[in-house]
Order: sequence, then structure tokens, then C-alpha cells
Amino acid sequence: MHVAVINVGDEILAGDTTNTNATWLCDRLDERGVDVERITVVPDRVGDIARVVNEYRAEYDAVVVTGGLGPTHDDVTMDGVAAAFGRDVERNDEAVAWLVEHGGYERDDLVEGTSHLPAGARVLHNDVGVAPGCVVDDEVYVLPGVPQEMEGMFERVAGEFAGERTHAVVVTVDEPESALLDRIEELRERFDVTVGSYPGEYVRVKIKDVNADAVEAAAGWLRERVDVVETEER
Repeated sequence: MHVAVINVGDEILAGDTTNTNATWLCDRLDERGVDVERITVVPDRVGDIARVVNEYRAEYDAVVVTGGLGPTHDDVTMDGVAAAFGRDVERNDEAVAWLVEHGGYERDDLVEGTSHLPAGARVLHNDVGVAPGCVVDDEVYVLPGVPQEMEGMFERVAGEFAGERTHAVVVTVDEPESALLDRIEELRERFDVTVGSYPGEYVRVKIKDVNADAVEAAAGWLRERVDVVETEER
């Protein structure tokens, strides 16, 4: 399964908010064997949201959109997603009923726009906050931007994301990345696995594949030829 993630918010683009949602989602999707191939941040503009959603839903198995839900002036994500499908945004009676029953609201107390979703969308209830999310045509998942709300809502649909799970081993090395080039190249030639090299205080060499035995063999080969700090499996 191949997925794209779209984060909506001027505050992310301005550097006012750290995009932790993308990191959390990618980690959870990777655990489920899903390949995340795009992470895109767009501003709070209907046209930008619609254009990117429309492009990605044609290219990937699913699109996950976070942020911009609610009734305020800059909460335009539902409008953008609806525009991508050529639909209207309308009050969702199921969302209203859930908010009345579980949220303790009265129908007349709900701010206009709180429970508005693209026509025909499947509502995703918000167990932590107020504004609901939704799924459109089983391919575009719209979640809140508040991390706690987004995480809780994603768990409602996590089972709909699945792929061939990979086994991964991270070998942390106390050598400069440039000094490892020959051994990484030989590793890639000897073993049919995916290798990533990530420098920092130490160099993290991540080896992954659907074949756990191949990964373990490659990691063992590398550990014997580098100055190892630690090894992490997942």
C-alpha cells in the first residue's frame, strides 16, 4: 500500500508549529507495512488543498490529510477536500447526533460549520476534541491537526492501512559517514536489502527488507566491519 500525507496549516509553513503529525503518522504507517511516499505541507487555502489532494488521490492508494478542521475562518480543509471531489460541504447528521450523545452538546449550541463534511463522506468521530474527521470514497482520510485528536482518530481507521511488513535493524556506528562509503557499497552489493545512512552524533545505518533473515545477515556482516555503538531492531 502506497500512501501520501498532507499537512495543512500556515503555522507549519511559518515555523510556528513543529510538524509532529507527519512523523507520528509515518511511524505508525511504517509499522503496518505501508509505504509513505510523499509528505506535503500546504497553506490554509482551498485551492491548494484541492489541487494536492486531487493529484495524490490519483497517484496513491490512500491520502491522509491533517489539520484545518473546525468552524473558524482558517479551517478550510473540508472545503478543499470537497472541491477535489467536486462536491459540496454539508451538515452531517450522524456527526451532530454523536456530538449530542457523546459530547454533551445541544444541537443549537454547535457552532455553524463544526459538523460540516464533504457530501457522502464517512464521518470519523473525535473522541478527544469536537470537530469530526471523515473518509471520502475510502481513499482520502481527513484528520484533525491537534496531535492528540489526530492520533486518537487515526486509531479508529488504522486497520484500513496494511501492507507487507518489513523487518528493520539500525546499526549505530561511531565513524564518519564518509569513511563508511566503501562498506555500505559492499553491503548493498552482497545483500538484497534497502540501506539508509543517517548522520548525526553517530551514523545510523538502517537496513530493512521483508525478509528478516536477509536483514539480520546484512546487519551481522556490517557489525563485524564497523565501530558499533548499538543495534536497534524493529
